[in-house]
Amino acid sequence: MQPSGAYTINIRKVNTKMQKLVLVAAMLMALGSGVNGNDRMDKMWGEHTVKLRAEDAKRGQLFDEGNYAMFIHWGLYSLLANEVDGKTYYGIGEWIMSPRRADIPPEEYKKLAGQFNPTNFDAKAIAALAKAAGMKYIVITSKHHDGFAMYDSKANDFNIVDATPYAKDPMKELAEACREQGLGFGFYYSHNQDWTYPGGNAGPEKDAKGNRKTFDDYFKEKCLPQVEEITSQYGPIELVWFDTPGDMPKEYVEQLVAVVRKNQPNALVSGRAGHGLGDYNTLGDMEVPHANVEGMWESVDTTNDSWAYAWYDEYWKSPEEILKRLIACVARGGTYMLNIGPRGDGSVPERAIRILRESGEWIQKYPQVVYATDASPWQHGLPWGDATVKDNRIYLSVFEWPRSGRLFLPGLKSEIISARMLKGSDSKEISFSKRRGWTMLKLPLRAPEKLISVIELELDGAPEVDPTFALDPEIGTEILAEFAEVEGATKEKFRWMEKFGEWKSVKRVHEWEEGGTASFEVDVLVPGEYNVDLTYAGKGRLVWKVAVEGGEWIQNEQNSSHNYQEFPIGWINFPKPGRYTVSVSSVEGDRKSASLKAIRFTPVF
Repeated sequence: MQPSGAYTINIRKVNTKMQKLVLVAAMLMALGSGVNGNDRMDKMWGEHTVKLRAEDAKRGQLFDEGNYAMFIHWGLYSLLANEVDGKTYYGIGEWIMSPRRADIPPEEYKKLAGQFNPTNFDAKAIAALAKAAGMKYIVITSKHHDGFAMYDSKANDFNIVDATPYAKDPMKELAEACREQGLGFGFYYSHNQDWTYPGGNAGPEKDAKGNRKTFDDYFKEKCLPQVEEITSQYGPIELVWFDTPGDMPKEYVEQLVAVVRKNQPNALVSGRAGHGLGDYNTLGDMEVPHANVEGMWESVDTTNDSWAYAWYDEYWKSPEEILKRLIACVARGGTYMLNIGPRGDGSVPERAIRILRESGEWIQKYPQVVYATDASPWQHGLPWGDATVKDNRIYLSVFEWPRSGRLFLPGLKSEIISARMLKGSDSKEISFSKRRGWTMLKLPLRAPEKLISVIELELDGAPEVDPTFALDPEIGTEILAEFAEVEGATKEKFRWMEKFGEWKSVKRVHEWEEGGTASFEVDVLVPGEYNVDLTYAGKGRLVWKVAVEGGEWIQNEQNSSHNYQEFPIGWINFPKPGRYTVSVSSVEGDRKSASLKAIRFTPVF
């Protein structure tokens, strides 16, 4: 590195072990050879800033504190864009070869390589996009289930250099572009499935000569050598993202992890390596949790509905939706990795670029909300938004702006030193009052931000919170069934695909017995009438009962649907402020099919 002038560190408080480690590293860098402006990673803690080069980060630091990354699914399947022989296959595109999709024979699929010439791939532009989006590292598919290597593999010639007219290694370009931008870099590698190599899971059983091949043959001849390649030829790697381990024996996974540890001691191994040998947990595809999750974990999501490019898929997440999902993951204690799917020619869809840049502009204004933060002490979202924590500060991200100018914050026990409405680098003090464990913040009538507005609360110490669900006096409060105490029914997670590979999930209460209940404890600040809605699925007409323990109860019949929809049940009264237990029961109809997702309370007056 070349010296880059004076290096300033502004410190107000340094409390945590990680902050102290990074501060020491930053000071050593300052005393040494300086920091290149393009090679550094911003670390924000309250009113002090530490800038750290990505390659100098501790093992897992970009993952644990960066909290936001770019995933890229790109390969031969991108060339097809979900269309084969004039037929469109709706759903995720990287599975197009599978018998469950277009069922393309391996030899036919391999011929596609002769048409693959992604001359519009621009590694520098993609790295710059990730940087502008606020992402801290990029993970890209080096080999997906189709077996095609998107890099120069000496272990197998079914790769982008040897088998295509492009004849260049785009991974080298992207690795270098990431370093220039100060981003981390990592590889996805499908270690168990290989649909074109004999012996790979779901691949051919025999080679071209008719010899029977085993998984061990595939592993030794292709998988292990390729993992050796991707971990030794592209400089420092932040992460190796293995996928779909299936029934892969443990000894194979152990060998792969050993290669990563040998060649890239600072790299993490994804939880989908299998057999608990990864460094962290990866949730289900497209899953954003609703309750805080312990340990290191990530959510993997995509900018539209498909991971790989699909010609028809124009259902994009808006910048606001991306930010809400990112903040929700950070507030639950995790990391969010968001995917883009370049076209077969290597270009990135323009709408994906636009939404990432716009959401990134917000992150650049409010980095303290996202980076190096702790999970919300409420352990779940709030009716109007969510919260992240940094030392003795809470950052309230307001998704739904209160029209009355009053924001109600339940359960905060800590004393507030100051409350400020943020507007980028500017801030304005706002007034607040407390009553019965609730804090009421007086806000301007108009939200200062187009997307999400932010309030900073400075406390007299680490935040103390009662996480009990509380009924907002002005905004409808939805409580998911996963937070219910259940008797005489079953609470479990249920996953399904809307389209092939497009996963949805819910934690539902179902299999109701007679007299079974799902109960919720709620705190009420403003007594009176609240309208109750239930979100459920089922068959035919269902009768539901909602009861307040020691108070009144209501009962109503509504229709149902195979998908989850919200139906009104009626008004219920909370006669005075305080804590209540509210129970839901499936009373009549096809109770076996009745599946409760959520209850909503909306103040009537």
